[in-house]
Amino acid sequence: MSILETERLQLRELNTDDAEFIFELVNEPAWLQNIGDKGVKNLADAQQYIVNGPQASYAKFGFGLYLVALRDSGVAVGICGLLKRETLADVDIGFALLSRFCGNGYAVEAASAVLARGRDVLGLPRVVAITAPDNLGSKRVLEKIGLHFDKMIDLPGYDQPSRFFTTDHATAK
Repeated sequence: MSILETERLQLRELNTDDAEFIFELVNEPAWLQNIGDKGVKNLADAQQYIVNGPQASYAKFGFGLYLVALRDSGVAVGICGLLKRETLADVDIGFALLSRFCGNGYAVEAASAVLARGRDVLGLPRVVAITAPDNLGSKRVLEKIGLHFDKMIDLPGYDQPSRFFTTDHATAK
């Protein structure tokens, strides 16, 4: 079932049938460099990642990371959605694409739709984002959808500070 549709994309909830796609995505060099190793070493791990991550988030919060697919072919290109992390006061937006689909504007298109849904449907007053300091691609996407760099923050489990972006200019808690 589709959660969102854009001109070129369809976003839907992830399910365990998406394990092969998730396995490929979370083991790409860009994911490992910018997001980190999630310990997904086989299809069973990928299924558990989906169940314990996105599906648990849908059940608890009513939102999570969604599969992003091309509308015309149904080919999965990435994930995009909203997350509620214990380490952040606000909901944050996240996205990742398979490298072969980068550079086509899909991340901006998907993230814009997710951000609008967060504001208009879920009533979120503010959405934030975090990126690795040298992840310039994600920085550009966030700026294009209207987020602004606020400050560097330290997050548990990361060796270096993360860039913190927000939909407003208020300082995060």
